[in-house]
Amino acid sequence: MRFIFKTDYAQDIRLAKHGGQVFSYSLLMLVLLLAPMVVPEYWLAQLTFVLIYSIAGLGLMLVAGFTGQFSIGHAAFLGMGAYTHAVLTNMGVPFPVALLAAAALSAFTGVVIGVPALRVKGIYLGMATLSFGFIVQELFTRWDSVTGGNKGMHVKAPDIFGWKLESGEEFYYLCLVLTTLCTLAILNLLRSSTGRAFVAIRDSEVSAQSMGIHLARYKTTSFALSAAITGIAGALYAHKLQFISPDQFSLLQSIELLLLIVVGGLGSVHGAFLGAIFLISMPQMISLSKDYLPPAIGMAPGLQSVVFGVVLIAFVLFEPMGIYGRWLKIRTYLQIFPFYRRGLFTRQKAFQKSDRLS
Repeated sequence: MRFIFKTDYAQDIRLAKHGGQVFSYSLLMLVLLLAPMVVPEYWLAQLTFVLIYSIAGLGLMLVAGFTGQFSIGHAAFLGMGAYTHAVLTNMGVPFPVALLAAAALSAFTGVVIGVPALRVKGIYLGMATLSFGFIVQELFTRWDSVTGGNKGMHVKAPDIFGWKLESGEEFYYLCLVLTTLCTLAILNLLRSSTGRAFVAIRDSEVSAQSMGIHLARYKTTSFALSAAITGIAGALYAHKLQFISPDQFSLLQSIELLLLIVVGGLGSVHGAFLGAIFLISMPQMISLSKDYLPPAIGMAPGLQSVVFGVVLIAFVLFEPMGIYGRWLKIRTYLQIFPFYRRGLFTRQKAFQKSDRLS
């Protein structure tokens, strides 16, 4: 079992806690860099979707997992980023400029929904964000002179100041770079005073306010940053599909993003990636298993929705900390075996989230 003795504050906020993490993440990055050379084109496309949904998961995780704000309309920010980037790209604007504009407009939209939402919380905040999602989807449908309405619109290939990324391998590397930058941005944000204020608000708004944390300012900042990151994911999503329409950013998309962070592990950066892997791989596993199921079940419409619902209920009831929480328990069991005690994690439920094993 590894013991880390901290002797200064800089060591406490270091990105890599020990050499093992440096080795593990370096090895993971090497595998991802070599993936296009060994992975078939179809599975490389699925891996690209994992990276895109990981960015969207990080955005929702920031507001729901780290700030404790309930949002059921995050597909609106995904669509805002997708449409903004698609319109600007089709007008000939370079990819980086259009990406920044998509993130900025999504952040502004996040402020617009974040300010009125300050008066409500819990299920009422969820209803407010849900209504906002319906409004934005209707805007995409009605503003057909810009968005194409229900007919949708095609998206040109990314153009980085004359360099067009037309192959799947080039676009994969672009998504990998942006995913890495977004992850590092989230990790550094959580180490800052702003990130610690987010976590304090999540654990107890009364305690946070008593310590001098301005709730309105930090909640609005959380919504804005979350929307900006989700807007970046939306821009990549539009380019990967090369065609977008309003029905792609419906309530179902918002629920899938919620499923992503809950199953992956609410309140952890790792959970966003694990949830994205689950969200992309589960439909493939269902499709492969249909041949082994009775025809009445395998060919039944809505099988995927039923499976997703059952998995979500199972995680909420039996593993609220998600896949990452289960991994923490397995890792702890292996580290302290044979001295593992059955009630170890049961007693942790009495602690605040920021005090739990992470």
